[in-house]
Amino acid sequence: MIYLMIKPEEFLAFLKERRSIRTYLDKAISDKEVEMILEAARWTPSASNKQPWEFIVIKNKEILREISKKAFYGKHIKRAPLAIAIVGKIKENPNYYIQDTSLVSMNMMLMAWSLGIGTCWIGALKREAVKELLGLEEDDYLLTILPMGYIKGNIPKPTLRKDLDQLKKEI
Repeated sequence: MIYLMIKPEEFLAFLKERRSIRTYLDKAISDKEVEMILEAARWTPSASNKQPWEFIVIKNKEILREISKKAFYGKHIKRAPLAIAIVGKIKENPNYYIQDTSLVSMNMMLMAWSLGIGTCWIGALKREAVKELLGLEEDDYLLTILPMGYIKGNIPKPTLRKDLDQLKKEI
């Protein structure tokens, strides 16, 4: 029997409460909390356990401003205390680096939320320009930038979700 430290109902409630956060307090995230977020990422499953990823913790305000300019819907990046770039290492697992790094990002977002830290997936950006800014290799895949910060203001209300009957098919 597997021992679970959280009840399934509590975990589902936790998942339902998570939101994308775009406004942050001007308060640094502690190194301990950043390490916990990265540790959650490190324990993400990956195809053949290749772990084809790299994480770049960005605290430099000028770099955050530059990334913000290169994101189509990420103007709030410049106001975040930090952001983490999630990079897929294509050579390490050419067939599954996108799936693996997508799983990593969700683990990071969930751990951050458990710490009271808001995040928001930034995928619409000028990838090549941001890759150059971060000094990434040509064959690195910049999956996302996750700005992070303590939540400023009210937590957004949940968005509408499709009814499960619309999503489920049994055969």
